[in-house]
Amino acid sequence: MGLLSFIKGVGEKVFGHKETPEERQQKVVDHLNKFGLLQPGVTVTVDDEHKVTLSGQMDSLEARKKLIATVANIEGIESVDDQIVVVVREQVVPVAAEPEKQFYQVKAGDSLSKIAKEVYGDANKYPAIFEANKPMLTDPDKIYIGQTLVIPDLA
Repeated sequence: MGLLSFIKGVGEKVFGHKETPEERQQKVVDHLNKFGLLQPGVTVTVDDEHKVTLSGQMDSLEARKKLIATVANIEGIESVDDQIVVVVREQVVPVAAEPEKQFYQVKAGDSLSKIAKEVYGDANKYPAIFEANKPMLTDPDKIYIGQTLVIPDLA
């Protein structure tokens, strides 16, 4: 949990120009609902022009990571304040404080297999990264520089 920083100039265009914070907030909610990622009890707040706060409870760590990555991949968002608590069967699950291991920002020359080689030591594990980033990713060959990807724990 905490504040995660991302590249604000890349991602999916969700916002127009000169929208109120309420309009920006609704557009983020609509975007998350489009992918079926917003669970009941999760609150989305657009704190200023470039920061989104996510709070409430979710039912899995993977769902939490997908939610954060999807918000991070909205053009113009540079930080996500993660205040999500993961509750599985009424038991609070601690969230690791190692965001660099949970997310990966795509660099020039990256491919999912190259990323898998870097994070797992095995390029053939790229399907795990692809699956963890659906429905944001529709094709394993279509990633872009600056995109934030969820890196699933394979342990």
